[in-house]
Amino acid sequence: MLLLPFMLPFSLFSEMYASQLLNRFAAEETDQSLFLPPFHMCLFFTVFSRTMAASGKLASFRLPPLPTIGELIKLYNLRAEKQLSQNFLLDLRLTDKIVRQAGSLRDAHVCEVGPGPGGLTRSILNAGAAEVLVVEKDTRFIPGLKLLSEAAPGRLRIVHGDILTYRMDRGFTQNISKPWEEDPPNLHIIGNLPFNVSTPLIIKWLENVANRTGPFVYGRTRLTLTFQKEVAERLTASTSSKQRSRLSIMAQYLCTVHNCFTIPGRAFVPKPQVDVGVCHFTPLVQPQIQQPFKLVEKVVRNVFQFRRKHCHKGVEKLFPEACRVELTKEMMQKADVDPTLRPTELTIPQFRALADAYAHLCTHEPGLLGFEYREELRLKNLARKRNKSADMFMDKPAGTPPNPPPPC
Repeated sequence: MLLLPFMLPFSLFSEMYASQLLNRFAAEETDQSLFLPPFHMCLFFTVFSRTMAASGKLASFRLPPLPTIGELIKLYNLRAEKQLSQNFLLDLRLTDKIVRQAGSLRDAHVCEVGPGPGGLTRSILNAGAAEVLVVEKDTRFIPGLKLLSEAAPGRLRIVHGDILTYRMDRGFTQNISKPWEEDPPNLHIIGNLPFNVSTPLIIKWLENVANRTGPFVYGRTRLTLTFQKEVAERLTASTSSKQRSRLSIMAQYLCTVHNCFTIPGRAFVPKPQVDVGVCHFTPLVQPQIQQPFKLVEKVVRNVFQFRRKHCHKGVEKLFPEACRVELTKEMMQKADVDPTLRPTELTIPQFRALADAYAHLCTHEPGLLGFEYREELRLKNLARKRNKSADMFMDKPAGTPPNPPPPC
C-alpha cells in the first residue's frame, strides 16, 4: 500500500516518480487504493495517468490505482438526490457481475447510462472496452468522471445530457454497424438506471428496436440494465404469470429478455425500499408481431387496462361507443381468440392475431387508429358539465341527455 505525506509538494510528482510508480504497479507491488489528501489525490492521478499514456504502456494494464468510489463521494461531497431516484452501487464485485452479463467487452464500444460516481464505469473499462461513452445528467458527477477519463486516456468520453433526449445514433461511428440479420454489433448499452426513468426509457428503446432507430441504427445492439425487481419480473413474465403485463408483451415480442440476477437493496447507498433486478436484452431478427409499434402498443395497452376481466372488455375500448359491440365481436372472431380469456392468459401469438385483426379493421375505417377511449370519456364528461351549467340558466329539465355521438 502506497502512503504519501500530507504536505508532500506537488513538484515531487514528476514524470520520473510516476515512471517509478508505474514500474511498481506493473510488478503488482501497489494496492488498488491510495491514501492521499484530496488536493494531492487529484494532482497525482492526473500526472500518473498522463505519464502512463506517454509511456505507451497503458493499453496493457487495467485501470491504475484510483481512489475508491466511497472516497470520491467524500472528495466531491456527493449525495444521492431522492428526486432523481439516485442510488449508488459501491461494491465493485457487484458492478463486475453486472458487466459480465453483457458478455465479452474486449475491444467493445459501450454506452453507459447515468454513470454517477463511476463504479460501473470502472468495471466496464477493466473488462477491456475500447471506447466507453457515458451520458450523465447530473453536473455534480462530471469532475469525478473526468478524473476517471484521465486514468484511461482515449477510452472514456463524457456527455453531459439527458439520456431520454440524447441522439445515440450519433454517438458512435458507422463503421461499427452490422446488418440486422447478422450477429449483434460489438456495441453494448449498460446502465444502473434511476427508477424514475427506467420504464419510459425502455419503452423508448423498444420503439427504437421496432423502427431500427436510435442505438439500433448500428444493428441489434444489446442492453444490460437494472430495474426495480418488480419491473424486471414484469419484463420477463411468462403467460399466466401474476407479473404478466403490458411491459412483458412489448419487450418479448421484440427481444429475447433474461432476468439475470437480483441485487438486494442493502447493497445500494442510500438503501432503496426495493431490490433491484438485472435484465439483458437482445433484439430479435424478426419481431414476433409484424405491425407498427404504435398500433401494437395501443392494442396491448387497452387489453391490459382491465387485467382481471375478460380480454374482450379491453378490446371494446379500441372502438367508439356507436359501433363498439359489433366491431369488438368482429375483431375477436377474426383473431380467433377466446373473448373470455384474461389478459395475463394471452400468448404473444394471440396478441399478434389481435393486432393483425385490428390493423385490418383500421384499413377499412382509417379513423379508428386515432380513436382513444379516454378522450371520448373526457369529452362526454365535459358535455355533461356544460349541459348541467346550461340547465341552471335555461328553462330546461335537468338531466337532458347530450346530442348523440356521430355514427362510427
